Formats: sequence, structure tokens, C-alpha cells
Amino acid sequence: MIKNIILDFGDVFINLDKEVVFREIPKWGGNGFTTELWALNEIYEVGGISSEEFVRELQSAFPKASTDQIIATWNAMLLDFPDERLDFIEALAQENQYRLFLLSNTNALHIPHVEQKMGTQKYFRFKNSFEQFYLSHEIHLRKPNAEIFQFVIDENRLLPEETFFVDDTVENTEAAEKMGIHTWNLKVGQEDVLQLKSKLQDALSSS
Repeated sequence: MIKNIILDFGDVFINLDKEVVFREIPKWGGNGFTTELWALNEIYEVGGISSEEFVRELQSAFPKASTDQIIATWNAMLLDFPDERLDFIEALAQENQYRLFLLSNTNALHIPHVEQKMGTQKYFRFKNSFEQFYLSHEIHLRKPNAEIFQFVIDENRLLPEETFFVDDTVENTEAAEKMGIHTWNLKVGQEDVLQLKSKLQDALSSS
């Protein structure tokens, strides 16, 4: 029996353009988004450096860009949040059949921008639909590391076999599966979180 649902944020609820940084940043010199910058992003996602430090490092790598241009490009990957997804998660929360958790790899620049794009009222309607709202930069852990799943399990006294995890990144769902968690690797553009209940039924029938 599934009692707990853990859901990702980006490309599950809010649509993303993950390629925008690669398209836009080369305009400002530098050598593209290197392995070192990816490592920097991972440190930033777990709150290891401040937003100011992160932007400063990107400016060093792309010297023609201003602070505002760096921030605007970084936030440009955040697109729309369809109302039907907000309505869906609110309704699911009101049914009170499952314990709901959000678990997102994100950062301290993206979340205020999401709130601004959605509007504060809608953002808090979304946030309040979850029992816990876990953001990587606040809990200093990120997917797909096993520690982040163990943290959620331990803090909320969950049983992996009673837990269902939804994420658009296969590395993340594979990591959760290794811990005995049921998963749905949502295929962006082909599937939608609105199909969650049918996916839950599939998980139950195959277990």
C-alpha cells in the first residue's frame, strides 16, 4: 500500500527550459558551461556558497555579462506553472489519503523568482499542499545522493515500500529505487503529473 508521495518540482509542476543557459551564456565570452561550473552549481544547490559568490564566479567565467544578465539568464529556465497542476495537488492534499512531500534540487536564486512568477498567493497554495517542502539548498543535500532520500525517510518515519517518488531525471528515480522506494520517472512532454493516480495504481498492481 502506498501511503507517502514524494514529488520533484522542476518539469513535474513548473515547466523548465534547461537548455537556455547553454544557449545564452556563450554570448558573453568564456569557454561555455564547463565541468568546473557544473561542480560549482552542485555546491550552490546544497547551499555551499551564497548567491553572490555563485554569480561572481559565473561573471569570472563569462566576463562580458553583468550581474543582472547572469541572474536573468539563470532564472530564464523557469517557465510557467500550469494552473491545472496546482489545482490537482491541492485537491490531492485535501483528500488526505497520502502524505505529500516536495523534494527539489534548486537554489536560492530560483525560489524567489518562482514565487514572483506564480504570485505569492499561488506559491503558498502550492507549498501548503505538502506536509514538508524540502529544497536542496536549505537541507544541504541533493538528488541523486542516497543521503537525501534517507533524510526524508528518517525525518518523517516513512517506510520505503509505502513510498512513491516522482521525478523527471532517471538518475534520481534509479537512486530511490535502490532504497526500495516505488518510482515514476516522468517523461517530460509525454506525461504529466495529472496522471499520478493511474501511475500509483500501476505501482500497486506490479508490486
